[in-house]
Amino acid sequence: MDSTKHTQKQWDKHDLYELCVQNPEACIPLINAIHGRSPSTLAEDFAGTAILSRQWAEQSDDHRAIATDLDQEALNKHPDHPRVTKVCADVNQSADPADVIFVGNFSIGYHHTRAELIAYLKQAHARLAQTNGTFLCDTYGGENAFIPGGVHRPTPMGDGRLCRYTWEQRDADPLTGMVRNYIHFRIEHAGTITDEHDEAFEYHWRLWSVPELRDAMLEAGFKSTNVYNKLPDAIDDEGNAYINPIQDPEEELDDSFIVLVSSSVS
Repeated sequence: MDSTKHTQKQWDKHDLYELCVQNPEACIPLINAIHGRSPSTLAEDFAGTAILSRQWAEQSDDHRAIATDLDQEALNKHPDHPRVTKVCADVNQSADPADVIFVGNFSIGYHHTRAELIAYLKQAHARLAQTNGTFLCDTYGGENAFIPGGVHRPTPMGDGRLCRYTWEQRDADPLTGMVRNYIHFRIEHAGTITDEHDEAFEYHWRLWSVPELRDAMLEAGFKSTNVYNKLPDAIDDEGNAYINPIQDPEEELDDSFIVLVSSSVS
């Protein structure tokens, strides 16, 4: 009998999502660098398991976070943290003030119409500190943005198993901007598939382009916008990120890309 099967952690879809998709260790330096003024309060909208909020709060006694999501099960994934406020609600109902609002994992696409997007951005603008308040979201684009297909990536699980992560774009309509995406997980041990989470997550989104997002941010009252690569130019030994706004798309963007779009209150 293989005793390792009795000692291996049981991973659910939220564990696998954190393992394969999220990377707070790289995201937090980006947030700090784009804000530029040592923000203390982070609002994580569409927070899922709130792992980013939790790691934000653990970085400093001065840090606090507000994690908002409609999925109570996801929010309950980790124990409560004294400096993280979890809110199970529609993000459009959020009123807690923050220095930075972060919308990751393409969740800005949950707003399907421009009217919905503008209304949300106006509400986000009102929540932000009126000096150096910053809104951040990510999106993807490029030549494959509206082509059905998939991306596959193996990720070691640290216990001898391997998780094969698949991002599938099943449907995409370039005339409406609507896409339907799925995330699948397959766990392997010694070359044998031991577990599968097919269609673990489903997303029906409006894929907003970079110029659409920037125009909407300005209409909502933000003073300026910038676009950054999702990965920093460099991270020093203390975990500080160094980044520059994209100036030459032909040199700085791949044919298919993921970027952060930021907007500032002042």
